[in-house]
Amino acid sequence: MAGDGSAESLAARAGEEIARAADAVELERVRTAYLGRKGTITAELRALGGLPAEARREAGARLNEIKGRLEGLLAGRAAALGSVPASGPGLDVTLPGRLPPRGSVHPVTAVIGEVAAILRGLGFELAVGRETDTDYYNFEVLNYPPDHPARDMHDTFFLSRDILLRTQTSSVWAHVMEKRGPPLRVFCPGRTYRRDVVDASHSPVFHQVEGLWMDDRCGFSDLKGVLDALLKRFFGEDTVVRFSPSYFPFTEPSAEVSIQCSACRGAGCRTCGRSGWLELLGAGMVNPKVLAALGGPWTAPGIRGFAFGVGVERLAMMKYGITDMRWFYENDLRLLAGFGG
Repeated sequence: MAGDGSAESLAARAGEEIARAADAVELERVRTAYLGRKGTITAELRALGGLPAEARREAGARLNEIKGRLEGLLAGRAAALGSVPASGPGLDVTLPGRLPPRGSVHPVTAVIGEVAAILRGLGFELAVGRETDTDYYNFEVLNYPPDHPARDMHDTFFLSRDILLRTQTSSVWAHVMEKRGPPLRVFCPGRTYRRDVVDASHSPVFHQVEGLWMDDRCGFSDLKGVLDALLKRFFGEDTVVRFSPSYFPFTEPSAEVSIQCSACRGAGCRTCGRSGWLELLGAGMVNPKVLAALGGPWTAPGIRGFAFGVGVERLAMMKYGITDMRWFYENDLRLLAGFGG
C-alpha cells in the first residue's frame, strides 16, 4: 500500500499526464491507466481490504480524495479539448454539406398514379375496397358459379369457407353498384392474390386497375375509345391498339386488348414471341347476368356498360423494359434508383 508521499506522487504524475493530453484519445488513455478497471488508483482501492480497520479508513479517505481530484482534472481537460477547434484535414467547414440520399416512388406505385390521372381525366372516379372479401362478391355476383371452370384460373387463398383474398378488384365495383345506381364511372386500383407459381411473369401477389362505365348510352365503341385513349396517353400517341375476341364470365362480348410491339413495330421478334403484338388486358360489355344478380336499378331497360382490367406490373414492365416481375419485390435499390432515387 502506497504511503502518503507515494500516493501524492502518483496523483501529481497523473495530473501532469492529464495536462499534457493533446486530444480526447490520449485523455482516455490516461483515465484508463489510473481510474480504469485495471488502473493504478483502482488497484490501490482494492488493496484496502488487507489493512487494519483504522488504517483502512484513513487510506480509503485519502485515495478517494485523490480519485475525486483526478476526475475533476479529467473533466476540465475534456472541456478544454472540446472547445479547441479541430485542425488538419479532419474538418473543413467550407465544404458543402452532404444531403442524405433521396428516395423515389416505387415503379408500381408510379404506374398506378399515372393510370389514375388518365382515368380521372376521362371522367372516372376512384373507388377502393377491402382485400379480403366473400366468395359471393369475388365470384358469384360476377357470374362465376361455384362449379364454373373459370374459377380454376383464379385458384386462390381462402381464409375460411366463404372468405378469401380477392383475386380481382372487380369485387370493388360490385360493392359500389349495390350502393349506387347508374350512371356510374369508377376505377378500382389495388392488390390482388392468386395461387400462381413465382416466375419472371407471375406472382401470387400483384396489382390491378379495373374500370367500369355504366349508363343507358355507352356501347362497345365507347369501350374502344376509352382504352385507346388510356393506352396512347400511357405508352405514347404512336401506340397501335388491337382488340381480339376472348371470354370472361362477367363480360359479354369480351376482348383481349393488345398493343403493337414497340421493339419490332409488328414485324415479329423475341420480345413479342414473333407475333408482333403484346397482350395487355381484358375488357368487354358487362354481362346481363351480373346486372340481374345485382338487381335494383341495374335491371332497368336500356342500362348497359363495359368493364376492363389491367395488371399494373405488366404495364410497368412494358413501359420501362423490365424483364422480370420479381424485381419489383426484391427491394434492390439499383432498380429503384432508375426511377428518380
